[in-house]
Amino acid sequence: MPEAALDPRLQELLDKQALQELVHAYCNAADRHDHAKMRALYHEDAIDDHGHFAKGPAMEFIDKLPEIQKAMDILHHNVTTTNFKLDGDRAEGEVYILAFHKVKDGGAGYDVLIGGRYFDKYEKRAGVWKFSHRAIVADWAYPASPSAVKLDHPFLAGAYIGKPGPADPSYNFFSLFQLGQR
Repeated sequence: MPEAALDPRLQELLDKQALQELVHAYCNAADRHDHAKMRALYHEDAIDDHGHFAKGPAMEFIDKLPEIQKAMDILHHNVTTTNFKLDGDRAEGEVYILAFHKVKDGGAGYDVLIGGRYFDKYEKRAGVWKFSHRAIVADWAYPASPSAVKLDHPFLAGAYIGKPGPADPSYNFFSLFQLGQR
């Protein structure tokens, strides 16, 4: 006996939640420099337009990430407003972000806080939503040189300090989150 179809409103909520989780997984993968996880978020034939860093196949952009991120001491993406529109197994999203970058430059480094948006196109294939096209849009940037980040500030004493890659304390703290997985 075939399963009863879900109420379309419930299916829309489930799909929007899946898209929200995809967007959040992207931020985590970017900030932790988790390239295996990043690769799992895009369809194999997806496009990514990241300005001067890369425009074209998303897998080629992800291949460049180790070199791009090498200079990044800190990446910290924060999703604010999300707007999703669904049409069956395809969707579009406008995702507002605040992205902080602390960049090494041989000296004290510099900071760039970017307010922007992602213009996304998604497809659900084999029941899984992934990016089919992602483009970054910068609305503003706030630079600071030299860097104003002070990880030795007294407010942070005794706190875990985030790091890129598997050295991040989250990989030892959590048992349900795994490196390279959504």
